[in-house]
Amino acid sequence: MKLWLVRHAQPLIAAGVCYGSTDVAADAQATQQAALELAQILPPNLSMICSPLRRCQHLADCLQALRPDLLCATDARLAEMDFGCWEGQRWDAVPQADYARWLADFSRHRFGGRESVAELMQRVAGAWRDTQRMGVDAAWITHAGVIRAATLLASGVQQLERAAQWPREAPAFGGWCELPL
Repeated sequence: MKLWLVRHAQPLIAAGVCYGSTDVAADAQATQQAALELAQILPPNLSMICSPLRRCQHLADCLQALRPDLLCATDARLAEMDFGCWEGQRWDAVPQADYARWLADFSRHRFGGRESVAELMQRVAGAWRDTQRMGVDAAWITHAGVIRAATLLASGVQQLERAAQWPREAPAFGGWCELPL
């Protein structure tokens, strides 16, 4: 089985702003372009699961308009990490001491006070297991953090010991990667 991990298109927010779980829209033209490209490569009758955030929902809607055979369900576990009080703030405005606390306990520290990487990993792992149980190829329309977590899960990593284990790479906006389920 195969899982396509699709990242939403470029969000309509200033560069350098933390927007994790903030429900911002994505660029409509870039979303349509990503949908056109995906419509050509995704197999028929693929099961799609989508983050509830509108930047992902819009991509799912555009893709379904092009490919009515692709049914889509929404799953809150595919939402991006919640950065709490840092949502909507510039990354360079976050005090270095807050970054240091997060890096010192990367997995368990709730950066911004809301959600830890361990909690993100746990909810993505639940979605991963449920997708595996479906027994068919699937696609997730989601966010970079969720894609990074899924990449770790695919390699057998269930929890992190240090920040250096967190993958640096993720698909570009509107891009995707494939993982074995």
